[in-house]
Amino acid sequence: MNLISDGLLNLSWFSIILTTLVLTQITIASVTIYLHRHQTHHALTLHPIVSHFFRFWLWLTTGTVTKEWVAIHRKHHAKCETVEDPHSPKILGLKKLMLQGAELYQAEARNQETLDKYGKGTPDDWLEKNIYTRGRYVGINIMLLLDLMFFGVIGLTVFAIQMLWIPFWAAGVINGVAHYFGYRNFETPDASRNIIPWGFFIGGEELHNNHHAYPSSAKLSNKWWEFDIGWLYIRTLSFINLAKIKKVAPRVYSEINKQRIDMDTVRALAHHRFHIIKVYGRQVIKPAIQEEYQRAGQSYKSLLDAARKLLIREDIKQDKKSHETIQRTLERSETLATVYQFKQQLKDLWSNTKHDQGKRIERMQKWCIDAEKTGIVALEEFAQYLRGYTEIKMINA
Repeated sequence: MNLISDGLLNLSWFSIILTTLVLTQITIASVTIYLHRHQTHHALTLHPIVSHFFRFWLWLTTGTVTKEWVAIHRKHHAKCETVEDPHSPKILGLKKLMLQGAELYQAEARNQETLDKYGKGTPDDWLEKNIYTRGRYVGINIMLLLDLMFFGVIGLTVFAIQMLWIPFWAAGVINGVAHYFGYRNFETPDASRNIIPWGFFIGGEELHNNHHAYPSSAKLSNKWWEFDIGWLYIRTLSFINLAKIKKVAPRVYSEINKQRIDMDTVRALAHHRFHIIKVYGRQVIKPAIQEEYQRAGQSYKSLLDAARKLLIREDIKQDKKSHETIQRTLERSETLATVYQFKQQLKDLWSNTKHDQGKRIERMQKWCIDAEKTGIVALEEFAQYLRGYTEIKMINA
């Protein structure tokens, strides 16, 4: 055995590929469980041994400083899709995010104002200050030596993959593609998307729209067919008492015969407002557009095609042209004008924080009564759906 070419382990090509995949999976698990769900959003607590292992592993494989990562991600949520967002492809362009995502991260990490404002509550012990922060590149160099020692010359390739794994998948794919392409379960005001339904390489982080709808949920999957491998890791840690799940997104249902709006209803509607708007678009606005389309002439059909997304989607910023398209469409259809007006009123019910609880219940009740008087069947049925809207709080879903 040649130690220089084969390393101490003398592994086959297949074993090296498999080992590299395992190493990178530990890294992405450290990011999604420790940095993201635990430190940033406090969706779970971790046993000190597990927490410190993740810190140590991230030091070895990425040189990431917890406070920097947490602060940048919190700012992303606070300033999403604005010029202050550290990594919005809608502002900076997808190409820049894919090719320069790591550089954008480093630039924001040097912004002391960001660290001070958004980095509160992160580790501040002796190890964090003197080893993981001051010696952030020491860990990476140790990782290089370990890869060379165990894998031989091919260890350089293993090391390169480890170094590129997070910049490509996190800084490029999640921060970039997941705000550009994919499907949406929730009508959040940002451009977040779920990239693919089955993600085994990025820890469940591909379910990005779900996360933006429920940031403090430890579980990122929402539909029965979505798979969050990070949640599998968390449940395993919880089973052996190394993690405690604090919060997951509640499930919702509608009580069929409920007639009066109460505080539980209003609270559930506020908590699940992005779900409500998604359902409203699917069950009320889309049928109204389809009905108009069936009897429309060619010019009106073209107008409806242009207005369809503008009337339903919440992530599209309305410029002058978009606003004019909406207005021209609503002027042609009383039904569309009505359902769109009720959508705007519905959004105002939970965005207006000036009213006390009693006033909110009263306004929600009035919205339902007015909706049922319109004579628009889809809107009447939706109002009944809202009356019974209820959430089931779940801890270990």
